[in-house]
Amino acid sequence: MGTANTGKKRNKVNVFNITLLGILTAIVIVLQSVGATIRFGTFSITLVLLPIVIGAALIHPLAGGWLGFVFSIVVLLTDAGPFLAVNIIGTIITVIVKGTLAGIAAGYVYRLLSKANNFVATVAAAATAPIVNTGIFIIGSYIFFLPTISEWAAGAGFTNATAFIFLVLVGWNFVLELAVNLVLSPTITFLLGYARKRVVSSRTTGQA
Repeated sequence: MGTANTGKKRNKVNVFNITLLGILTAIVIVLQSVGATIRFGTFSITLVLLPIVIGAALIHPLAGGWLGFVFSIVVLLTDAGPFLAVNIIGTIITVIVKGTLAGIAAGYVYRLLSKANNFVATVAAAATAPIVNTGIFIIGSYIFFLPTISEWAAGAGFTNATAFIFLVLVGWNFVLELAVNLVLSPTITFLLGYARKRVVSSRTTGQA
């Protein structure tokens, strides 16, 4: 009987995870597609890191990686034009790596810290995603686009490319992404975690 109940609980968890991953994938696509039209500075703000963190924390780090990959594909299709015009391969590598690793890193940070404190783990995961996403973007900018960015910087009145990268290409976009994640991720993850526990623990009297 114990084995049967364990199997039923596992099935419920699997169904919940698959359903949640599907919902979060759709949210990522819609948010990024709409968000690509909303700009704060030169490029659009990335708000889809929120569902990526939720999936990474509640399902699995690889689920976060999948959501980050989906996010990356939408970015390539909607918001990477200026970089694609400069270096197609470099853009594809940078965008896919930064999105995918942001989700995976957030998931593993959550797993590591949740053993000690779930709230701290969630906040840390929420901070990890935008830090990794932005950090890899900066690295990719130096590796693949520095000559072009230097021209952009000169045209905008900056004396060097580094200042332009941090103040214009990253700047407030990163601050807003980090703030949104830190404020909302812990609350939403807590609510969804509670919902998952209810799904797992809910059993009819006849199953006892």
